[in-house]
Amino acid sequence: MRIARFSIDGNVAFGAVEGDQPDELVLDIIKGIPFTDFELSGTKVPLAPSESGTRVRLLPPVLPNKVVAFGRNYADHARELGNEVPDAPFAFFKPSTSVIGPGDDIQYPPFSEDLHHEAELAVVIGRMCREVPRERVKDVIFGYTCANDITARDVQKREKQWARAKGFDTSCPLGPWVETDLDPSDLTIQLTVNGSQRQLGRTSEMIHSIEDLIVNITEAMTLLPGDVILTGTPAGVGPLTVGDEVAVSIEGIGTLTNKVVKRG
Repeated sequence: MRIARFSIDGNVAFGAVEGDQPDELVLDIIKGIPFTDFELSGTKVPLAPSESGTRVRLLPPVLPNKVVAFGRNYADHARELGNEVPDAPFAFFKPSTSVIGPGDDIQYPPFSEDLHHEAELAVVIGRMCREVPRERVKDVIFGYTCANDITARDVQKREKQWARAKGFDTSCPLGPWVETDLDPSDLTIQLTVNGSQRQLGRTSEMIHSIEDLIVNITEAMTLLPGDVILTGTPAGVGPLTVGDEVAVSIEGIGTLTNKVVKRG
């Protein structure tokens, strides 16, 4: 099931996405929130603008308490930046204020001159969990979505730690929705800038599996429903400029598109 978070007439709700063609997609509004047992209301609204002018806006599919990201989890990407492949998962954080949704603008930070894209599979946590054993990892996953780990590469290199380089406002696009029924082990992940392909890889190329990552991070901290795990990016990362349209597509999920604008 595809679960989207959206606004309509100033009201925010979750809905199940139905349909296959972009101009035929509708949302069946969910009663309550999707992290517990829920029912579909049967009230459906189209994603495309209606004849009455009512327009649905897709929002970030979740509002995470925290985004836990794992770096250098694809060997070719680690090597393209001159880094060693880590023996163990290598985690960092992106704050909740970095999260934006599909169609939202990525604001080029004024303290950087080298902004990069990084297409990633994102895991959405569905229940509070800690010290998750490997055999129970699937039980704590709500679903999967697309992510773009926007990075101020020059700041990352200059400051050595990544809080500002990867945590600035609008640096974590997520969407367009969460796919709850998906085998994430071998999916195509790609990224285009202005229609030209920059990144192409498969999730099977991860050094550390999703099970590895969740076991690793829950040894240290509690994850909450809606928290997001970023699983790393394949090779091909590169610069973005103001005016670029960047799109992350993951097999079985969909496409997350954002535009880069000047902040301010």
